[in-house]
Amino acid sequence: MTPGRRYWLMKSEPRVFSIEDLAQAPTQTTSWDGVRNYQARNFMREMAVGDLVLFYHSNAEPPAVVGIAEVVRTAYPDGTQFEKTHHHYDPASPPSAPRWDMVDIRYRQTFKASLSLERLRQEPRLKDMVLLRKGSRLSVQPVTEAEWAVVLKLAGAKQTG
Repeated sequence: MTPGRRYWLMKSEPRVFSIEDLAQAPTQTTSWDGVRNYQARNFMREMAVGDLVLFYHSNAEPPAVVGIAEVVRTAYPDGTQFEKTHHHYDPASPPSAPRWDMVDIRYRQTFKASLSLERLRQEPRLKDMVLLRKGSRLSVQPVTEAEWAVVLKLAGAKQTG
């Protein structure tokens, strides 16, 4: 673990954008756009270059943590909020005062075996994880260093430097 590094979980529907899509993207990097929840946006604003992300496939069968990405660019205005023909367009967000941000992430690894939501719920050391709280639907959320270590151990994943 690196001092000062923070850990996060980001959800994506695999039919929209999967970890495989990230791994195949140019330079294995993408912008994480389309977040339209203030709390999730605020979490993205807290992210720093070098922070690590659990990549979570939501609305999947089963929903699961499938790998790791790294933050490579801190929050900046999400351009889709200004595109009138884009489904993330927000007419209440003027370019002079953008409401929504995005970050850039880079692929780090795909787990050999994904960790289903059910499996995570079975782990007592993860009982307080934001993802597992009743009613938690945030697409971007913090993960503690202890939770990060447990998830990596369960996944049989290598510690990322």
